[in-house]
Amino acid sequence: MEPVIQDLGRIGYDEALAVQRALHARVVAARDGGPAEPMHLLVLEHDPVVTVSRRPGAAANLIATPAMLERAGVSVRETDRGGDITYHGPGQLVAYAIFDLNRLGIGIHGHMRLLEEIVLGTLATFGIAGERDATATGVWVGPAPLRKICALGVRASRYVTMHGLALNVSPDLSHFGLIVPCGLVGRPVTSMAAELGESCPNFNAVRDELAKQTQRRVAELLERARATAAKAT
Repeated sequence: MEPVIQDLGRIGYDEALAVQRALHARVVAARDGGPAEPMHLLVLEHDPVVTVSRRPGAAANLIATPAMLERAGVSVRETDRGGDITYHGPGQLVAYAIFDLNRLGIGIHGHMRLLEEIVLGTLATFGIAGERDATATGVWVGPAPLRKICALGVRASRYVTMHGLALNVSPDLSHFGLIVPCGLVGRPVTSMAAELGESCPNFNAVRDELAKQTQRRVAELLERARATAAKAT
């Protein structure tokens, strides 16, 4: 069943980006008549890193000095995804989706909603009522003030996506103090561990549930796309 799930374990940002780019090229080539290639979901943890998009003003949301970053053991990388600035590190579940939007029958906004649905379903399995915020992308936990538990940032080229989501399972939340997360001033960040305490599931359980949610929801979209194509003929 698509997508193929690949667990990269703990990996550097640059190395994971290279894997994404290679898979993206394969999915695009398959559409153009190359060898058959499924869609992919990469699940992983990153070494501590702040990623800054090319959005104007995003770099200004890095508030830590080089010395502070060095003490925290956090590197900085520019990224070609959408969004602003975010932090990745151990205890945070990152999922990169290499999806063919044409095959799924959705556009980029539908893809963002798909990723949010996957996270909402994962959180619900473990007793957390996540929610959307109409004013900000991602998944949040209430009551007010809403606390961000999952950040989203994607890129699409030739209608094949890269990048994806970062769900805070049990990361070091103090590292988010190095930045203005997602460029949203005054919006707190939380994690599953902060919300659930001792009842927080382990990382592997969350990873496996997110993979199941992804496969189920992608299968639904593929079936819907096939039904729509059949009606058109």
